[in-house]
Amino acid sequence: METETAILTQNLNAWFGRNHVLKNVNMQIPARRITAVIGPSGCGKTTFIRCINRMHELVRDAKVSGKVLVHGEDIYAPGADPVQIRRRIGMVFQKPNPFPTMSVYENVAAGWRLNGDRRADLDEIVEKGLRMAALWDEVKDHLNKPGTSLSGGQQQRLCIARALAVNPELLLLDEPCSALDPIATAKIEELLYSLKQTYTIVIVTHNMQQAARISDFSGFFLMGELVEFDRAQKLFTTPANKLTEDYITGRFG
Repeated sequence: METETAILTQNLNAWFGRNHVLKNVNMQIPARRITAVIGPSGCGKTTFIRCINRMHELVRDAKVSGKVLVHGEDIYAPGADPVQIRRRIGMVFQKPNPFPTMSVYENVAAGWRLNGDRRADLDEIVEKGLRMAALWDEVKDHLNKPGTSLSGGQQQRLCIARALAVNPELLLLDEPCSALDPIATAKIEELLYSLKQTYTIVIVTHNMQQAARISDFSGFFLMGELVEFDRAQKLFTTPANKLTEDYITGRFG
C-alpha cells in the first residue's frame, strides 16, 4: 500500500457476552483516504469501528482482544487512556444527534469546552468547524438557534462540525446518510471527499452505490469476519471472493 497506514488491526476480536461478533479481523487502513466498511446487517461493521475508538467496551459485558494500532500506537495497550483516545478519534452516528438544549454555536463548541483549552477563541473554533463541515454559509446568521431546528442533513453536518472542532486524528461515521434524502446525502458525500485531504475517514454504509462512489478502499464483512479488503474499484468490479461478488450484486444480504 503506497500511503501511510493510519489504522492497523491485528487479530481483532470482539464479544457481547458470549456472542462472538468480530473474529480475527486483520485490516490495514491507509491515511487520508476514505475506507468503506460494507456487509449485511449484523455482520460486525458497527462493532468494528466502535472498537477503533474504544466505544465498544462501554457496552455491558463487551470485551475485545487483539491489537488496534492508530498511527503505530496500540490503543488497547496497558495504560492507554480510553477517554483521550475517544477525543482523538471523532465519531458520527447513524441518526443526527445535536445536543437538543444547545444552539448551533454551542453544539460545535461543546467538545472544545469539555476537552480543550478554555482560553481558546471559541468564535474562531466554531467558525472553522462549521466551514470544514460546509455549513458556515447556511447557518452563520442563525448561530443562536437550536441545533435541532436545522434540517436533517444540516444536523448531520453540524455533528461532523462538532467532531472536527476538537481536531481529531481520524473520523469514523456509522451510516451517516441512512436517514437523509438524496440531496442531503450528496452534500455529505461531497464533504467527506474534501475532508479526506486532511483526515483518515472510515464509513460504515449499507449503500453499495455510495461505497463505490466515495471510497478509495473497501472491506466486506460477513458473520464477524473480514472476507475481503481491497481498493474500492477492484472490489466492486472484480472481487476476489465469490461471497463478496454475491453480496455486491444483490444475491444475498
